[in-house]
Amino acid sequence: MPATLLATKRVEKPWGRHHLYPGFPDPAPDAEPIGEVWFQSPHPEEPELLIKYLFTSEKLSVQDHPSDEEAHKRGLPRGKDECWTVLAAEPDSTIAMGPLEPMTRDELRTSALDGSLEDKLFWKPVKAGDFYYAHSGLIHAIGAGLTVIEVQQNSDTTYRLFDYGRPRELHLDDGVAVADLEPYVAPSAPGEVAPGRTILVEGPKFVLERWTGGSRAIDLPAGKQGWLIPIKGTGVVAGVEWKAGECVLVDGPEALHASVDADLLFAYTGAVRLR
Repeated sequence: MPATLLATKRVEKPWGRHHLYPGFPDPAPDAEPIGEVWFQSPHPEEPELLIKYLFTSEKLSVQDHPSDEEAHKRGLPRGKDECWTVLAAEPDSTIAMGPLEPMTRDELRTSALDGSLEDKLFWKPVKAGDFYYAHSGLIHAIGAGLTVIEVQQNSDTTYRLFDYGRPRELHLDDGVAVADLEPYVAPSAPGEVAPGRTILVEGPKFVLERWTGGSRAIDLPAGKQGWLIPIKGTGVVAGVEWKAGECVLVDGPEALHASVDADLLFAYTGAVRLR
């Protein structure tokens, strides 16, 4: 199929919410809060990327993820680089991105156990429209009061380092072993490369673009997949109609027609943007 509207999977989380975001029905007041919505492919092969919405009411755990190399050492298919496009944020919302100062592995383990790790992280103020790229190994935590779109390598391997006293398992051996112990440095990005086309991140594992509405060609090579994530607006691609809050998997080159008010993300694997 040249384009497939992906199915949604709603995931209950203790840090989730009962009031989600336009386009997503709220859970019942007596139901468990929804923290994530995943977009799942019907194809039997596992796609390289996974797209999610996150809805937070509390801080997520302090965690990290393995690189491809570290994942392969552990018999896993791939590591996990990820990024977040912030759609909504409370005035005091934050995201932790790496340590404030370089630390040793012993210091990371000790501070994770004694609870001081939270105060050793760089908690960045967050607002709607912000974008953050989290490379594998980055010690990070998404804060409360956020609605974000997460684009990630398709891996569910998370090493939890600290969880604010919640009774959940920690993964200190692996989490400490794969951690980047240096302060975070954001990767450079090309920015706007053409009217209505902004490159948010260009590799190494995937490219994420942000587009305005209107018609455009999607110049994917034959056999290459891309994920169209409409934040706002409606449209059609390869005969498949879509609207905000959905995700379309596109195979190969196609023509995209979007409403003039559309705000779109488009993700694909690789280290170099399409022409």
